[in-house]
Amino acid sequence: MDSTPLRRIGLSALAVTALGASFAAGAAWDDDGTSGRREVAAPQRLSVVPQGPGTLVPAGGCAELLEWYVDNTVDQVTPWGWSGGWGYYNGVDGDLLADGALPPMASLAEPGAVAAERSAVEQGSSETGTNVQEAGVDEPDVVKTNGELLVRIEGDDLTTYDVSGTQVRKLSTIDLPGTTDDSAELLLTGDEVVVLSQEAQRYAQQTMRTTVRRVDLSDPAEPEVLDEQSYDAALISARQYGDTVRLVLGTGLPALDFVQPSEKRTEREAQKQNEQIVRESEIEDWLPTVREDDGDSELAVGCESMSRPEDFAGGGSVVVVGYDAGSPTERSSLGVATSSSIVYSSSDRIYLATSPMWATCCVVMDEMGWGSGRIAPDFAEDGVTSLHAFELAGTGATYVGSGEVEGVVRDRWAMDAVDGTLRVAVGASSQTGNFNSVVTLREQDGALEEIGRLDRLGVNEQIKSVRWFDDLAFVVTFRQTDPLYAIDLSDPAHPRQLAALKIPGFSEYLHPIGDDLMIGIGQDASMTGMTRGGQAAVFDISDLTDLRRVATHGYGRNRQTLAGSDPRQFTWLPESRTALTVVSEWGRDGGATGWVSVLEVGPNGALSARLLRGTYGYDDVAHLRTVPLPDGRVVLATENGARFLAW
Repeated sequence: MDSTPLRRIGLSALAVTALGASFAAGAAWDDDGTSGRREVAAPQRLSVVPQGPGTLVPAGGCAELLEWYVDNTVDQVTPWGWSGGWGYYNGVDGDLLADGALPPMASLAEPGAVAAERSAVEQGSSETGTNVQEAGVDEPDVVKTNGELLVRIEGDDLTTYDVSGTQVRKLSTIDLPGTTDDSAELLLTGDEVVVLSQEAQRYAQQTMRTTVRRVDLSDPAEPEVLDEQSYDAALISARQYGDTVRLVLGTGLPALDFVQPSEKRTEREAQKQNEQIVRESEIEDWLPTVREDDGDSELAVGCESMSRPEDFAGGGSVVVVGYDAGSPTERSSLGVATSSSIVYSSSDRIYLATSPMWATCCVVMDEMGWGSGRIAPDFAEDGVTSLHAFELAGTGATYVGSGEVEGVVRDRWAMDAVDGTLRVAVGASSQTGNFNSVVTLREQDGALEEIGRLDRLGVNEQIKSVRWFDDLAFVVTFRQTDPLYAIDLSDPAHPRQLAALKIPGFSEYLHPIGDDLMIGIGQDASMTGMTRGGQAAVFDISDLTDLRRVATHGYGRNRQTLAGSDPRQFTWLPESRTALTVVSEWGRDGGATGWVSVLEVGPNGALSARLLRGTYGYDDVAHLRTVPLPDGRVVLATENGARFLAW
């Protein structure tokens, strides 16, 4: 019996970058009229040229990259502008069917083939109070703490609180002009907070602007804005690795000044004029620019720091900007000429996935579903996801290689990497059967080579959640019942299904809580698949060949758990063995009430639950947070202020 404990918890997400290799701030670039701009990193060439499906190649200089963009998009122009509609897409929608014979189902492991003693180590929040996916990789949120000071962003108001005493004490509120929507979030590093916000620039074409502000909190009673950068791109994601901050920015097809047919202009004339507008575009129209607070503007990434797929993959770009938190103007940037927003990051790797489901929609999406710009439809081979891997070092990155996988990557939670092996949970596409799969890929000779695959997980069903460990994965699928699959990944080349627990309802978020237990937050459902409101459940995973659901708590039809759409609304308190999760209740008048569900986990997984009223209003419920402090206390942060939570 293998009793090796699980060493690492969870999966993570974020970031992307381009070809090239290590980059260091200050390497000069000067190409095609871009001289005179501030110097941006230039990549070093790899000694091994990556090869394989979907491999990225150098984009060349600005003139070459611009020509490539124009040649591959000019046929998408219509008399009214870019072809296709504008829309949004967030996640897998509907069942995808494929004809033909299905591959044989992998056999279940024999009882006892995997250690029953294998323990899922519990996972708490980050040092700043956020429930994150990967240890050591912090994520932005609307509220952050260092244990004594709490900072919250609400609209354009940044508020600080003293949480070191017996009562929460408000210290200050400052106005941040331009931060007017609900997208603003924070990263906390030392005595400074990084404020990230977005705003639409041109609603007709959904172009976005991302503003990054650094605020000094050394005197929390009088915060001071230190500097500001503005990127003409959407913020797909941001992460903090110690003192290093990485922004992942995305653009779609550029918002050019197209004309339209009129009484004085025929459709044919408008078509020709719009094609000419594309041909006369400049590289600044295609790549994101950054504007400093002194008004100076430049490309956020040098053209020679860009790479592109050999086959056209949309008219947008994905750019990663890395910098030391205290020096945001000393940037290292790499980019890929593709339209995608599925990015995953561990502490030492970044992966970009260009999934066919994203290829068929119209806008680049960020993690929370905000649109950032139109992309070209049907740019990916039908049913195949391209994957690009990068190794992280300091503020820089090195391109490792690329690969492809048949199937659809639902979101960033469906990816994970450990010991040089990438594991991906994929949904059905035209290149697979009507089922879900777990695929393993290994970095080999400058490429991501598929080495193992487990198919026929949840036939005719959709992936609802995934949780990864070093040599184990749990996958939840749903259509009428919830199969919770346990998958052995100890031999990456031969993934094995260990067990499948079929129960009504499904878990949208899974969290390890130790003692061979895992808690699932999701929805209850009837045996016919009709949902019946939010639900919490505890699973006994001590015997991986015999999974058991040992406790449940239902919230009722008009109440929904929110951790599945935003895991930051879940908190696990190891010392008291208590889970806090946000529950939204919809009233008959359409109003929303936000509750904090207190779930105390007793011996053998027994649940006791109570609800504490938190806040009112749809937007306010979405920003409701429970923030753990090092001394065990919890701050309830709402739009109306902050207070200690007691139960």
